[in-house]
Amino acid sequence: MRNDRSKCGPEEDGPTTLSRRKLLELAGIAAATAALPPRAVIANPFPSMDKTGQGVSPVMDKLSTYMSEASGRELPDEVTEKAKQHILDTVAAMISGAQLVPGRAALQFAGAYGGKEVSTVLASKIVCGPIEAAMTNGVLAHADETDDSHAPSQSHPGCAVVPAALAAGERFGISGAHFLRAVTLGYDIGPRFTMTLGGQQFEAESHWSTHSISPLFGAAAAAGCAARLNAVQMRFLLGYTAHQSSGLGAWNRDTEHIQKAFHFGGMTARSGVTSALIVQSGWTGVEDIFSGKDNFFEAYNPHADPAGLTEKLGERYEITRTNIKKWPVGSPIQAALDALEILMKQHPFNANEVQKVSVQLATDEAAIVNNREIPDICLQHMVAVMAMDKAVTFSSAHDKARMKDPATLRVREKVKLIPDEQLERLMPLRVAIVELQLMDGTHLAQRVDNVRGTPKNPMTRDEIVVKARDLMAPILGASQCANLIERVLGLDRVRDIRELRPLLQPA
Repeated sequence: MRNDRSKCGPEEDGPTTLSRRKLLELAGIAAATAALPPRAVIANPFPSMDKTGQGVSPVMDKLSTYMSEASGRELPDEVTEKAKQHILDTVAAMISGAQLVPGRAALQFAGAYGGKEVSTVLASKIVCGPIEAAMTNGVLAHADETDDSHAPSQSHPGCAVVPAALAAGERFGISGAHFLRAVTLGYDIGPRFTMTLGGQQFEAESHWSTHSISPLFGAAAAAGCAARLNAVQMRFLLGYTAHQSSGLGAWNRDTEHIQKAFHFGGMTARSGVTSALIVQSGWTGVEDIFSGKDNFFEAYNPHADPAGLTEKLGERYEITRTNIKKWPVGSPIQAALDALEILMKQHPFNANEVQKVSVQLATDEAAIVNNREIPDICLQHMVAVMAMDKAVTFSSAHDKARMKDPATLRVREKVKLIPDEQLERLMPLRVAIVELQLMDGTHLAQRVDNVRGTPKNPMTRDEIVVKARDLMAPILGASQCANLIERVLGLDRVRDIRELRPLLQPA
C-alpha cells in the first residue's frame, strides 16, 4: 500500500506547472461559479452525467439511480410487512436500551449537548438536531444485544438505519410509507457493502469492522432517501459516506458495551445522517468514489468486485434476510438457547438435575461469548439462567448482579463451551450443538442450524409483538406501548412520521 503523501495536490506522470494565465483562467471560473445561486449549482451540476451516467462507472450509475428513485417506489407487500417488523423491533431496542449503561450515557450526552429541536430522542423528553438524535438513538438501539442482525454481511443494520431514517424523516416531515421505503433502502444498501468486501473473512483479515461499514452506508442511504436526494446527490452522499467509513475490530474488547454501542449504531447513524444533510444543503464532491484513483475498493479490498453492490438490487430485499432475535442476548448465544428450549419441552428437567452441559459453537463465535463480563453476551451465564428459569427475559438477561449469585454460579460451573472448527466452516450460519448429562444418567442432545428469527425459521408478527411489549411496557406503560405497536404496524397509514413523537416519549 502506498502511503506517500508528501506531494500537495494530485500526482501526475511528470512535473506540473501552472502559468500566470492559467491561474487567472481558473480564478475566473471559480468566481463565475460562486456567483451562481447555490441550489442551481447543486441541483444538477453535471446534467449529462445525471441523465446518462457518462463519466461514472456503471455500478455507481445503477446504484445512485436506484437509491434516488426509492422514495417513490412501491414495495412488495411481504417486504413492507418485514420493514414494519424490523422497525418495531428496533424501536423496542431503543426504548429498552434507555435504562442500560450505554443508553444512559447517550441520553446524558444528548441532554447536555442540546441542538435545534427537530428530531426525537426516544424514551426521553429530549428533542434535538437530527445528527445528535441519530447518534443518541443509535447508541440506544445497540445498548445491548436486542437489535436485529444480518448474517451474510456480518452486521446489525437496524440500530443505524432506523435511527437515521427517523431523524432525517422528522427533519423533512416524510410520511410513514416514505419512512418504510427509506428503511428498506438502508437495509438493501448497507449490507451489500460488506458482502462485496468479503463479509466475515474481510473483517478477520483486515482488522476493519463490518459492524461499522455496513450500517454506516445503510444509514446514509436511508437518510438520503428521506431527504429525496437525486441521483447525482446520491453519488455525492456515497462519496462523503466512504470518507467517513471507519471502525476497528477492537470493539470486541469493550467490557461496558458503550464504545460498542457507538461503533455499531451511534457513530454509523450519525455519520449517515451527516452525509445526507450536507449534500441536501448543497455540498458537492467526488462523483464516483468506487472507481478511479484512490477509490473506496482500492482502500479496503482491491480484489473485491464492485458489481456486488448492485447484485439483484430490486429483486432480493436484504431486510427479508435479516434476523430478528427471539432472545435478548448476543447472536452467538441464540442457537444454544433455542436448543435448550427444545430439550426442555422434549424432556422437562430442573437445573439441579443437570450434571454437565456442553455447547459447541463456531470458533469465532465462541470467542465472542466465552465467559464475558456482560451477562447478555456471556454464554455460560445465559445457559445457566435458561436452565434455572426455563426462559430468558430482557430483565434476566441484564441482571448483572446475578453473575455473582452463588446458585447461578453453581449451575454455570457445569457449562462447557467448545469451539468447533467444523461449525466455523458453516459461517455465517450460526449452528449450536448442545448436550446435557443429567444426574440420573440421561443424555440429551440437540443441534440447531436455523435459529428462531432467521429467514429459514422466522418469528411470527405475534412473537415480535410479545418481544416488543416485554422491552417497552416497563418504560412506556402498557397502554402507550400498545398504541405505539399499533401505529408502527400501521405505518403506511401515517401521514407525517412526526406524529409518532408523543408515543416514543414517556408520558
